[in-house]
Amino acid sequence: MLDENFDGWEISGGAIWEFDQNELVGVVKDSAGFVITKDKYTDFILELEFKPDITINSGIFIRCQNKKLSFTECYEINIWDLHTNQEFRTGAIVNKAVPLNYVETTDKWNTYKIQIQGDHIQAWINNVLTADLKDKSLTEGYIALQAMGTGEVRFRNVKLQSL
Repeated sequence: MLDENFDGWEISGGAIWEFDQNELVGVVKDSAGFVITKDKYTDFILELEFKPDITINSGIFIRCQNKKLSFTECYEINIWDLHTNQEFRTGAIVNKAVPLNYVETTDKWNTYKIQIQGDHIQAWINNVLTADLKDKSLTEGYIALQAMGTGEVRFRNVKLQSL
């Protein structure tokens, strides 16, 4: 779904995004950057693997209303184990749902599965349910991968299945 040609995706912001042996690597220093779908999506299952370093603030944004991304105009499923507010740590849907379970993800490969159908959003990390939310505020939008702050995040095996 996401290949080295970035077909169907575009790059935005201050992060450097490159492919290294089929891994999408986002590197950032005191900035924020995204890889964003060119099309909008409604109901889907998004599966991917991710590997955050200890310093990165990352996440997956879904149903974004426009390409100026924020947790108010998107659902932000977070990747940041060391968030200063642990209600927003990895597995949370920022400002919508605290993590149901804490999963340690730093410096190792992990899986994320995000399913959104109608008003129901669920997320699993390494097969552990971390978010289960019903919310009607956003019905369709763009999908984005984030690198923010300082550090490196890696993504691979990104698969999107429409429902």
